[in-house]
Amino acid sequence: MALNFRILLGAFLLVITACGEEIEHPVPQVPFNFQINIESTQYIELNAVHGWVFLSGGFRGIIIYRWSIDEFRAFDRACPHHPFEECGRITLVDPPLATCPCCESTYLLLDGAVISGPSRFPLKQYRTSFQHPWLIVSN
Repeated sequence: MALNFRILLGAFLLVITACGEEIEHPVPQVPFNFQINIESTQYIELNAVHGWVFLSGGFRGIIIYRWSIDEFRAFDRACPHHPFEECGRITLVDPPLATCPCCESTYLLLDGAVISGPSRFPLKQYRTSFQHPWLIVSN
């Protein structure tokens, strides 16, 4: 009977501990909604697959990455490991890889996943909708 009690107590403590973990993304939610014409000379880099641009918006700016002919990805430039520090702004090293110059976490721009470094969270991703030539980005 004592063994069953210990197993139940251990399971209970495990559940309580797991419930206390951070589950909310650390980059704050900032409402926005905009559209761009990718045929504009201002966004010429987006005309090619694997092209990218930095735009204002979101919490610390936005990276838009052209993943395929008709698919785009948009991510906040705030590093999830320390979104409030000035040095924690994502840069591109070799697309589709992005890095944080502060903590050296590396992310994949296909889905925002952490490739290396101390970050426990992926990049904050925003919704995109594409109907040539208009790209809509929102959260």
